[in-house]
Amino acid sequence: MTGVLTWKQLHDLKCDELLDAAEGWGAVSTQADAARDRISDEMVRSLEATQKGVAAPAAVGRLRRLDRNYDYIRTESGLVRTTVNSLVYELVGFQSQLKDALDDAASLGFTVAADGSVSYPAGGKNLITNQPIPGGSVTGGYLPLSRPPSLNAPQPGLLNLNPNFGKAQDIADRILRALTAAREADEHFSKALNRLKAEPGLDVTESTWKDAAGDLAAVREVSGDYLKKTIPTGASPADRHDWWTHLSATQRDEYLAACPDILGNLDGIPAAVRDEANRDNLRLLMGKLAGEDGEAAKAKLDGLRSIDTQLRAAPGPGIPPMYLLGIGDQGNGRAIVAFGNPDESRNVSAYVPGLGTSLDEDFARNDIRRARDTVKGARVYDPSSASIVWLGYDAPQLPAEKLADNLAVMSRRDAVAGAPAYNEFMAGISATNEHTDPHITAIGHSYGSLTVGQAAQRPGGIPGADDIILVGSPGTGAHTADQLGVGKDHVYIGAAKNDIVTKLPNPVEGVGALEGFQAGFRSGSAQGLVPGLVSGLAGAFTGYEVGDAVTDESQIYFGTDPANHEFGARRFATGDGPPLFDFDPRHLELADIEAHSNYFNPEKDRQSADNIARIVAGRGDKITTQEPR
Repeated sequence: MTGVLTWKQLHDLKCDELLDAAEGWGAVSTQADAARDRISDEMVRSLEATQKGVAAPAAVGRLRRLDRNYDYIRTESGLVRTTVNSLVYELVGFQSQLKDALDDAASLGFTVAADGSVSYPAGGKNLITNQPIPGGSVTGGYLPLSRPPSLNAPQPGLLNLNPNFGKAQDIADRILRALTAAREADEHFSKALNRLKAEPGLDVTESTWKDAAGDLAAVREVSGDYLKKTIPTGASPADRHDWWTHLSATQRDEYLAACPDILGNLDGIPAAVRDEANRDNLRLLMGKLAGEDGEAAKAKLDGLRSIDTQLRAAPGPGIPPMYLLGIGDQGNGRAIVAFGNPDESRNVSAYVPGLGTSLDEDFARNDIRRARDTVKGARVYDPSSASIVWLGYDAPQLPAEKLADNLAVMSRRDAVAGAPAYNEFMAGISATNEHTDPHITAIGHSYGSLTVGQAAQRPGGIPGADDIILVGSPGTGAHTADQLGVGKDHVYIGAAKNDIVTKLPNPVEGVGALEGFQAGFRSGSAQGLVPGLVSGLAGAFTGYEVGDAVTDESQIYFGTDPANHEFGARRFATGDGPPLFDFDPRHLELADIEAHSNYFNPEKDRQSADNIARIVAGRGDKITTQEPR
């Protein structure tokens, strides 16, 4: 709109025409999305699979640039549609208020001027002259007693005895309120729309996506009441799924355009929808972080870039498509990645990583690979399998130079805080899965096993979980496997002989062992984290001899050792892993703690990876076992 909005313009506004314009922008967004999919899914992959000449990489590069351009067009056009629809939503209400006021004026015989003032006729009687009190004109926002009263002139408030005065004032106030609100909406939405433009010769870069993030924020600011507040964020995952199911296609498109960061991380929304939203979120976050300083922002940006590269690559033999089910930069970062659609798969596993995990390149390289290895193995036994890595909480972060000191105070706090979020996610998996009775497996590695254990001990247990796998566990806080809610025969433990994390001393009972670990770590950590851990373990063994009188052999850092016979779980066979002390003391850097990291890797621990795959595929009866400690 141009100029100052008048009440007549608001009255005559054809909102249907604005809605048609919004739908036109929606069509542009849809067409750009289809073009992007064709480029990514057909042209690029076909070129990569069939063309090996020197020109092929250049052609792929140009196509990927076109893909990014279409993606940007889709996003911005969707924001235009949402902005216009939101404006109409606001104006329709104000227009209705205006028309109600005008109808009341007409029914009373009042006249409304172009400036919004309302004229009313004579009425009532002057108490002194017994003559009719003259009519007059009022404007909206008139303040009673703002001028000296006169018995024969139009008077404010209770002093004006013309019964038409108060009615006219009410109508004028209503007109002014509706018009003022419409003008404010017009101004705010115009500013948002003016942001939605691109420079000629568009080349979409991280800087462009940074601007797009600002565009989204601007649209969200003016569209908040229209869309954001209607998303049932406080509902259960099942209710959210029901809400989404009953939206029209147009409504879904609007929510995806304006609220991708909410929908993409909302448990109960279908996986394909979350993936679509989060691919937008990913680019927006990359643009945002590219403009920030500091090591934390750089680490997250490196992780996001790696995830983006993997999403764009072909899955590889035996690997199903990748789905991005969650992404965010809060805390240490958030990322939820699936291989295979968890809504369509009969078997679904969700793995929680542990100590030191954050959204960085290491997570994108190693933890995502664990989910990839798991699904590849599970599909050997049942092709209807999907595997997820869930970084939906803040795992403890322990810098090498502070590890020895922090182990003394490392607590269940982060696991307890993460457990409800994990259960919410698992409830969403159950709500969106298309199978009547899907087979769901919760997996926890290292500190992540404590998080899974805490989730399992919450009221009702882990929603939908049939089996629980704990590998490299420092304990769950449970005394026995029966406390984890799936029955002890469905709790599976992997604990390699040389995995030091499964032998960390209990800080309450194993006082001597803990102090020995700290002392040993301090002496060895000058040469690096791994030598420090090795030296710390040697100190722990020495300290353990001192504290043996007060130490229960079934107890480790977070309670009962899941691999101990007293816990009562099923221990599956794993490789031993590299021995910790088979090295030359003069070359401590040659030592490692691979035994703690190999459980999912079929190249380094075939037994463990295959057993995990069998359990995830619902073939837990076929695992190879190992005697508990």
